[in-house]
Amino acid sequence: VDQIYINAVQLMTGGAGWPLNVITLPDGRPVWGGTYFPKDRWINSIERMQELYVENPQKLIDYATKLEEGIKSMDLIELNTNEVDFSSYPTDDLVKKWQRSFSNTYGGIKRSPKFMMPNNLEFLLRYAVQNKDEKVLKHVFLTLDKMAYGGVYDQIGGGFARYSIDVRWHIPHFEKMLYDNAQLVSLYSNAYLVSQKPLYKEVVEETLQFIAREMTNTQGVFYSSLDADSETIDGGGELEEGAYYVYTKEELKGILNEDFDLFASYYNVNNFGKWEKDNYVLVREKTDDEIIEDYSISMNEFQLKKKNWKQQLLDFRNKRPKPRLDDKTLTSWNGLMLKGYVDAYKVFQKKEYLDAALKNANFIANIQWQENGALFHSYKNGKSTINGYLEDYAAVIDAFIALYEVTLDPQWINNAKKLTDYTFAYFFDEEKSMFYFTSDKDQKLVTRSIEYRDNVIPASNSIMAKNLFVLSHHFDDSKFGETARQMLKNVEPEMDSYPSGFSNWLDLLANYQTKYYEIVVVGENASEKVKELNQVYLPGKLIAGSTNSGSSPLLEGRYLEGKTFIYVCVNNTCKRPVTETNLALKLLEGQ
Repeated sequence: VDQIYINAVQLMTGGAGWPLNVITLPDGRPVWGGTYFPKDRWINSIERMQELYVENPQKLIDYATKLEEGIKSMDLIELNTNEVDFSSYPTDDLVKKWQRSFSNTYGGIKRSPKFMMPNNLEFLLRYAVQNKDEKVLKHVFLTLDKMAYGGVYDQIGGGFARYSIDVRWHIPHFEKMLYDNAQLVSLYSNAYLVSQKPLYKEVVEETLQFIAREMTNTQGVFYSSLDADSETIDGGGELEEGAYYVYTKEELKGILNEDFDLFASYYNVNNFGKWEKDNYVLVREKTDDEIIEDYSISMNEFQLKKKNWKQQLLDFRNKRPKPRLDDKTLTSWNGLMLKGYVDAYKVFQKKEYLDAALKNANFIANIQWQENGALFHSYKNGKSTINGYLEDYAAVIDAFIALYEVTLDPQWINNAKKLTDYTFAYFFDEEKSMFYFTSDKDQKLVTRSIEYRDNVIPASNSIMAKNLFVLSHHFDDSKFGETARQMLKNVEPEMDSYPSGFSNWLDLLANYQTKYYEIVVVGENASEKVKELNQVYLPGKLIAGSTNSGSSPLLEGRYLEGKTFIYVCVNNTCKRPVTETNLALKLLEGQ
């Protein structure tokens, strides 16, 4: 529903997003819409549309028909039958063109509002590392630093807001979305592997503390969002954006006492950090090293102070009315968060991260996965509802693959394949070699769309194409591999015109432009070896493994009792096995 009406509003107004407001005919076809409307204008618009429907219904019906054709054309994508040589695709030229939009001052793009676009940065991180492009790598780190320093990041409670309304990541739209934080946990974890920056580790830890504290229920499932607005303490119940998160100078002085000056310098309780109504949105400019030099204190003492400040201010704001919680659970967004926990566990090896991932994965497998093979899309108050969309399958398959690569538990990779088989049966368009957003069991609403352009969340088709690529290696499945290649061919003609809208596809393309490695670890110490491998940033690889004999194509015939071997393979053709991780890493080229 959301995708169809987003497209409708895009056609009607030239832009679309959330909140999304649409008026439809009784048959569901849209005739009017937009994003945010003040209450008076919204009521007036409804009344005008009602009058028009009574007085001249044919005019609205004609318009709905034209709009329907426009919506259908938006997601038109054809089977590309041309020969495409991915190895020679001019990715370097595309990235150079993309760089023109980069801000060299604050990272991200030059204009506002600024969305964080984690998948763009994931691809650029991979591109920079694999191509030894220091300029692009510098941009990625600058962006991650400035986001973490900005008000778009909750400096006290952890977690990110949806976007910044200014170019310097200072003033956020204070709503916190699960899907942003899920992907940013993965991104900062991967960036830490490359940079070893303590800031990135701090962001991951604090964001996951926020998720555990405010966005997780006792079943281990993740809620959807926290509103931007909350009641003001003295506002008579009126809602105000950011009221829960901001502080006045007087409040800060009363809480921090003699530490106020140091705090104010670190978090810019000054004109740089001031917002409105004497409120401050905490924002950083200086590094920890610069601050301790300015104030002649040790790093240990400063870190202790920071920890105390955050707890004091968190306790203070917890006495305020909290933002409203959207406590429904969406399977797709839970898949993203599950993968975020897995990625954090890979890098930081905290058992609590793996425990959270497994708890959520078991919920999805046992509650959201029906006996007929289908996933539910939503869960709330003990009830699963709505037939799953492609985004649900894509995100869960991706997360299950990732979970297998840290646990080596075959149930997760097998579950990923079962869900993939289901998507072929009920979502796949054989003529176009793409997946519909809805299954053929669902009632068609205006049109059956094919989502393939990446946005804040990667397109469900780009996630599926990457899933198919990886699973084709795990199961030696030519259908999966050929479909992934064809899907990439289908979108290839559009990629150059809008690279930020195809960043996840570009990540898949990179698998064809360098050697893609299957790292197979078999033996009683396989789990320990996999942990060691996960301490290195290796985007162009998959991991398969077992502590005993396995029957999958990558594992078969490779177990030898009492030994642990690491095989480095390309298309299941392996080099001589080694026993140490450092020796295996030397066999990887271009990673």
